[in-house]
Amino acid sequence: MNNKVKKIGKPRLLMLGCGDVGMRMLPLVRERFRVIVVTSKPERCEELRAAGAIPIVADLDQPASLGRLARLAHTIVHLAPPQSAGEKDRRTRNLAAILPDRATLVYISTTGVYGDCGGASFDETRATRPTNARAQRRVDAESVLRAWARRSGSRLAILRVPGIYAKDRLPLERLQKGTPALSAEDDVYTNHIHADDLAMIAVAAIDRARPLRVYHAVDNSEMKMGEYFDAVARTFNLPSPPRLPRSELQQQVSPMMLSFMSESRRLRNERLHNELGVRLRYQTVEALLKTLS
Repeated sequence: MNNKVKKIGKPRLLMLGCGDVGMRMLPLVRERFRVIVVTSKPERCEELRAAGAIPIVADLDQPASLGRLARLAHTIVHLAPPQSAGEKDRRTRNLAAILPDRATLVYISTTGVYGDCGGASFDETRATRPTNARAQRRVDAESVLRAWARRSGSRLAILRVPGIYAKDRLPLERLQKGTPALSAEDDVYTNHIHADDLAMIAVAAIDRARPLRVYHAVDNSEMKMGEYFDAVARTFNLPSPPRLPRSELQQQVSPMMLSFMSESRRLRNERLHNELGVRLRYQTVEALLKTLS
């Protein structure tokens, strides 16, 4: 009976979107919170229940399905990506319309909001300059949530996230296909974070993020994209990708991949350590690769 009372008394956490990172978050929060996960896929309900969550079927693309989420929880983690077209994030706009007052919300954004920075190293004070619609949708989402937070007296933390890696999230298929990479002269700096560390960062932000604060959820790696591919190739005894100048490479890769290869930046993460108190499990990509070699 005591256990039943304790369970009922847990505060609620609402999670929107529960892919790989969300599933890694669940073990970190389910003992402390009654976790309610919004999914648009009814077939995922059994999996989510088995992971300790309470699934609710709703669709951020369908505002009429969201009414029951209003005031359901005052701690919210927004992991759902924008829709795939347009410059506005309609999903986040639909969500903001039903969010409660005086809540705590952690939003998972992207480092792509900065656009190409010519390899510069910078902190969270740098202005956004999105160069494609995908990043523009993220900037729109951040803006919408900031306006909601100011209006409602809520605490918002924005985590800008780079390329996510893990043991099962490495570019092995790309390497096996022999997809080329940029020549050293044209190569770009990339940023990285391990999926487990990102889950931990999101939980830390629930507790310790300052209001209306942006955090770079990045590890300490400082690698160019080709160096990353080479390091993974060495670990798995695969051929390193051939290197081509940008003028030739753009004829062989998808427009989305080319857009990633057109942006170079090095994000600093002092706020992550000093304000959120995060101690990364994987300080660099190489730290994970060493465990796999």
